[in-house]
Amino acid sequence: MDLDGIVQGIAIYALPVIFAITMHEAAHGYVARYFGDLTAYNQGRISLNPTKHIDPVGTILVPATLFIVSKLTMGAGFLFGWAKPVPVNFANLRQPKQDMLWVAVAGPGANLIMAFFWALVMKFAIILPVSDFTRPMLLMCKAGIEINVILMVLNLLPLPPLDGGRMAMSLLPHRIARHFARIEPYGFMILLILLISGVLGVIVWPLIILIKLMMVSFFGLYV
Repeated sequence: MDLDGIVQGIAIYALPVIFAITMHEAAHGYVARYFGDLTAYNQGRISLNPTKHIDPVGTILVPATLFIVSKLTMGAGFLFGWAKPVPVNFANLRQPKQDMLWVAVAGPGANLIMAFFWALVMKFAIILPVSDFTRPMLLMCKAGIEINVILMVLNLLPLPPLDGGRMAMSLLPHRIARHFARIEPYGFMILLILLISGVLGVIVWPLIILIKLMMVSFFGLYV
């Protein structure tokens, strides 16, 4: 892909990536406040304004680098990133162990809702006359569906500090949950090893493809 193609690709993916990552974090803050923790609220982090959540490295540099590398190598690539984590003090929740589950579910849930949103926009764009406006809109909608499904599936992995790890700690008996929580300091390192070794793709891609196929069937789309 030439330079113009890379720039166009980044322009198409930029909005879906930024909103997918930042909405994910904002959802954690909203649900934490609902269940009694005002930490994120007091720090001004319960906001749909992306600038409140953007991490220069995780939200911009890493996704852009992975996208460029995948295009230059003509590979499928694995696009992911992160925002500034919304602070949650689980001790402030009314029922910390039980409520932790809903705070964790909120992030992937937000990604699922956004995937449906992009699918609806795509459904609308398909019926419009083909133009210089609808073509990039369709590509942006496709990117929005893909990014949100990837982030949802990735974050549901039962590995702390991912949301799936938090969900597991909430559901496991107290004694087992305490031992499981000890993995958290090494969680990101484990995730990187899984990514570099290719094991992560083997685990998540079948689920990603399955969910995308279900959405395609439900909305009657082509992605």
